[in-house]
Amino acid sequence: MDALYNSALEVMDQCFEILAQSIEQPCRIEKKNSFDYRYKEQSYHQAIIQKLARIVTGLQALNLLSKAGLYQDQAALQRLQDEFCEDVKFLSDGIKHNDFTEHHKDYLKFFFQEEFDDPDSAINSTQKRGMVPRQKIRAYITKDRGNNGCQSKNVEVSRTISKLYSGYVHSASPQIMDMYYGNPPKFHLLETINSPLRQVYTDDILNYFWRALWAFVDSAEAFGHCELCDELIKYTRGFARNSGHENELRDTSQD
Repeated sequence: MDALYNSALEVMDQCFEILAQSIEQPCRIEKKNSFDYRYKEQSYHQAIIQKLARIVTGLQALNLLSKAGLYQDQAALQRLQDEFCEDVKFLSDGIKHNDFTEHHKDYLKFFFQEEFDDPDSAINSTQKRGMVPRQKIRAYITKDRGNNGCQSKNVEVSRTISKLYSGYVHSASPQIMDMYYGNPPKFHLLETINSPLRQVYTDDILNYFWRALWAFVDSAEAFGHCELCDELIKYTRGFARNSGHENELRDTSQD
């Protein structure tokens, strides 16, 4: 699968550059003894670009963690990847359907908010970053927009997947016990590559590349790049065929 995944990463990187260069660029913000780069306009498109960046780096991290046998950490990161893709669809659908809710406005405000309101002292800073409830985002992205989808079922599927991986994020006992196996059984901390769940985790990475590609499709459409969107859809369908798991992936398609 390495060749397939590397091809997908190259395609996403190329698409990312096209989308990123089509909007206002970050500005250099001077600080006391250094500087940062920030998006001055703080637009929906700029938020999408940043989420796409994390999706691509996250895919590479998933692959590395899986090959190292660090499946607990892979599963925890998969929870983040799910949310990155949900966020991209949430923002992209708002643009595509011109349907911005108060949750969209709050999301943008919280997303671009600086971590500290006192740049000279993190300890003296008083602000706390807000957050749009995840169930609100899921409810929005699963709205029936004439595609005969079942919103309640789709929300419940997303919630169930999130709950499963939440146990890895927060290190719940049932998930940690995945590390306990062998004859005689014991906790495996260093040589984890031979976990009985190895194939499950290895196979699951394909789903995350698939979802990431569809996140780029959504983004290209939201940016108004129709030709790029069509090319991405064609590539994504070819990706599914070349994976040998086209039927399983088609069942989870956003197309």
